[in-house]
Amino acid sequence: MGQDGLAPGSARFHLVDGLPMLRPDEQVFEAMLQGWRNQQLARNLSPGYVCDQERTVRAFTRHADVLPWQWTPQHVDEWSADLRSVHGCVRSTLRNYQGAVRQFCDFLTNPAYGWAEECLRLFGTHPVQVVHEWNAAVHADEAEGEPERRAFTKSELEAFFDYADDQVLRVSGKGRKGWLPAFRDAALFKTAYGYGLRRNETRMLDLTDFGRNPEGREFGEYGTLQVRYGKAKKGSPPKRRSVLTVWRWTPDTVDEWISEVRPGMRHATGPALWPSERGLRVGLQRLDSRFAAYRDALGLDPALEFHSPRRSYITHLIEAGFDPLFVQHQVGHDHASTTAIYTCVSSDFRTRTLRRVLDATVEAALRPGRIS
Repeated sequence: MGQDGLAPGSARFHLVDGLPMLRPDEQVFEAMLQGWRNQQLARNLSPGYVCDQERTVRAFTRHADVLPWQWTPQHVDEWSADLRSVHGCVRSTLRNYQGAVRQFCDFLTNPAYGWAEECLRLFGTHPVQVVHEWNAAVHADEAEGEPERRAFTKSELEAFFDYADDQVLRVSGKGRKGWLPAFRDAALFKTAYGYGLRRNETRMLDLTDFGRNPEGREFGEYGTLQVRYGKAKKGSPPKRRSVLTVWRWTPDTVDEWISEVRPGMRHATGPALWPSERGLRVGLQRLDSRFAAYRDALGLDPALEFHSPRRSYITHLIEAGFDPLFVQHQVGHDHASTTAIYTCVSSDFRTRTLRRVLDATVEAALRPGRIS
């Protein structure tokens, strides 16, 4: 509560008593959204998240074609059906959209904010909660990702990286300046895999994020990587973590980019590890489009996307015998079960593991002096 006893987002903050409104419906709706924005910001939610929530509520309002004090559960049913059947929203997206509408209704129906009373005074009706357990998607499974999403096989990953390198040679052979961003993209994809990074974690890296590891002197200046823009929880800043270098080829890839190629980029004076041709930092859309172009040119599975190298990193560390807890800390998972979801060990690895156990069992059974 504020010093005047009003909650953040209260109707009295946004609607002045006695002031006539030219378009009461529209003005009250905008005031509601502004009040909700203030309430969410007061909860320390990020501005980006708040904007996404507001965008969702506006989309629902357009679909329902009525304003919040006229919403009904049927509007949610029709909107949800449209999202799934027409727009093809995945389960988690639908649940997030419904959650935004539910939170907005919770805000409007909370007596502390006074919106129900204001609507009764102005329109003779009031908003109600329209998203309930019986008409909303539930989080029923720990792993909600689409089943086709998977890691690269080692041969697919090698082909992808080889193709990225070939594009550098192809463009530079024609004497075109485009070889610089092509080299950047090839190094960026390898770095994302080499440290098990998410898309935005990769994009937001700076030159100063690399450092030495006293226990891994062979990696030189690139023994550790400070990830400063890890996936954040609601109401929290980006989660930081330190990732240790594990692959011997990774420092050479990063050093070649920083020392020999990056200085030729137009915005090389900035702090970003991956500057773009037109700005200080490469954009997310660029990463997605270049990744998809390379994947499609090779005829690889369309289910492979930028997150797939991260899945591959987890899988390959487990297959290489790294401790699961080490892998969990490397990729920044709070729970081991999350890391297990990402692990897609190959059939060869499972076969080798089974063979090793069976051979050990037979060896123990045939060992001289074994007690029956």
